[in-house]
Amino acid sequence: MLHRRQIIIRSRNLGKKMENSLATRSRHKFWFVFFVFFVSWYLLLYGIDWSSLPGIVTTSRYEASSIESFRPTFIPPPTPLLENNVSSNFNSSSTNNATTDATKSETRSGEESVDENDNVVPDLEALEKELEPLLRKNEPKDEKVEKNATQEDKKGGKSCEGRYIYVAEIPSRFNEDMLKHCKLLNKWEDMCQYLVNMGLGPDLGNPQRVFSSKGWFTTNQFSLEVLFHNRMKQYDCLTNDSSKAAAVFVPYYAGFDVSRYLWDDFNISMRDAGAIEVAKILKEKPEWKTMWGRDHFMIAGRITWDFRRGIEEDSAWGNKLMLLPESQNMTILTIESSPWNRNDFAIPYPTYFHPSSDNDVFQWQNRMRRLRRRVLFSFAGAPRPNLEESIRSEIMEQCLATRRKCRLLECKDLHNKCNKPVHVMKLFQSSHFCLQPSGDSFTRRSTFDSILAGCIPVFFTPGSAYIQYIWHLPKDYTKYSVLIPEDDVRKKKVSIENVLSRIPRSQVAAMREEVIKLIPNVVYADPRSRLETVEDAFDLAVKGVLERVDVMRKEMRQGKNYSMVFDEEYSWKYYTFGTLENHEWDHYFLRTSKEKY
Repeated sequence: MLHRRQIIIRSRNLGKKMENSLATRSRHKFWFVFFVFFVSWYLLLYGIDWSSLPGIVTTSRYEASSIESFRPTFIPPPTPLLENNVSSNFNSSSTNNATTDATKSETRSGEESVDENDNVVPDLEALEKELEPLLRKNEPKDEKVEKNATQEDKKGGKSCEGRYIYVAEIPSRFNEDMLKHCKLLNKWEDMCQYLVNMGLGPDLGNPQRVFSSKGWFTTNQFSLEVLFHNRMKQYDCLTNDSSKAAAVFVPYYAGFDVSRYLWDDFNISMRDAGAIEVAKILKEKPEWKTMWGRDHFMIAGRITWDFRRGIEEDSAWGNKLMLLPESQNMTILTIESSPWNRNDFAIPYPTYFHPSSDNDVFQWQNRMRRLRRRVLFSFAGAPRPNLEESIRSEIMEQCLATRRKCRLLECKDLHNKCNKPVHVMKLFQSSHFCLQPSGDSFTRRSTFDSILAGCIPVFFTPGSAYIQYIWHLPKDYTKYSVLIPEDDVRKKKVSIENVLSRIPRSQVAAMREEVIKLIPNVVYADPRSRLETVEDAFDLAVKGVLERVDVMRKEMRQGKNYSMVFDEEYSWKYYTFGTLENHEWDHYFLRTSKEKY
């Protein structure tokens, strides 16, 4: 009996083993068949160009939705545009290794993100990563920029038609190589520290909780060329085909070039050499002949007067970049433009805030709305005793005479509090109005710092903002600012305190809200990210250039001569109001014959 039981038990165990073996084999066959089926499906879907067959639409509903929802945190520069002579990364040898490594890792991840075949299905992600190098290998390199532009077109809902920009190729000694010798860029200050983080400068952190948790940097006011170029690298409609381009961007660091020779008695030949050579290079390129340079634009990250030396004397200031025949046809963007010339346009000075998302902007705006402001008006600056026409001394006297309603931050030397963003922003955040008189020239960076702080700017000449930033600030200046004529202050005919105290509280609140709404217009987003719905200062500048070039293109087709539309002396009036009729501001912009040179 025992023996029979053992036989039965062994038979049962053997049966179970056979059943397990059959089940295992069945599972193996099932996964093998599934794998073969999947590989066949994948190759049919991605290995064959179905678009070449009539009546076939290859974009699936999932693919379309994934393109719409895809928001990369970093868009790397298109490789074909930046080979040979155009800079591909501004973190030069002066940048610390940590920043460089972080940038490289972001670039690699960014390159994977924008690939044409990045439609991630969770169950198939591992296999797609294995096949991705093979798919990339067969992708034509010269189509990469247009493909990125097409993706952005689908994602953002904006067509690239009429928005394509071609980046001119110029030798790297006119941009990237200058940054490798950053200690030579400014006699008075080491610019190397400001070139980290793609031109944003060192991270500010959030001392005294004056700033928000991220997005704040110690940005130099003359770093715009590097910052703008890095933003251009991730522009959504770049093209390698200049025949498609609505405009041509020239990545020449004109401000850094001239700043090396503004002091120490460098002769005019050295100051002019770079500008003359760049103009010659551009003129010899085939894309120049399309509109003879009228579709070209560049950034000159200093005020216009550094590029308008009208006489051939070594003692005269600046170089003659903007007076060259080639430059006369181009559009040159500066932080301050000339009221009396047609080829340069002002865009905002860089501020300390560089948001990386729309939410960064919205949170900061809401915070500025909630602030309690205890000071009627304030001024951060220094007197200009060597300038006869300056009213700064009078302004500072009035502020000191009304200590309860005015707060003064005096900038006495290079080590003063004005050089520390926390003190400037803290002052402006506590004030209803911020005084913005002219300094060495019409404009000030402080204007944009005050807007960023939600402080209503008070100007003393329309040359400080109203005729300058026509693409970024509203035409109706009374909505967001106050104008007090500088002559009245100079002749002691007006009390700043009385003028500002008489403005009704409801009007002050409305003006402050307009200022806060302007914040996106005057900040440059972090080049390592991309805003989704908000247009920043870069976006508005590019839009302004494209509209200007489009007008000139249409006029050329109609046989009109753009240079004959208006007298260049009245550029400020034509660009601001579209007319040359008499205006109440005419007396602000009268020049003697001596001042014209």
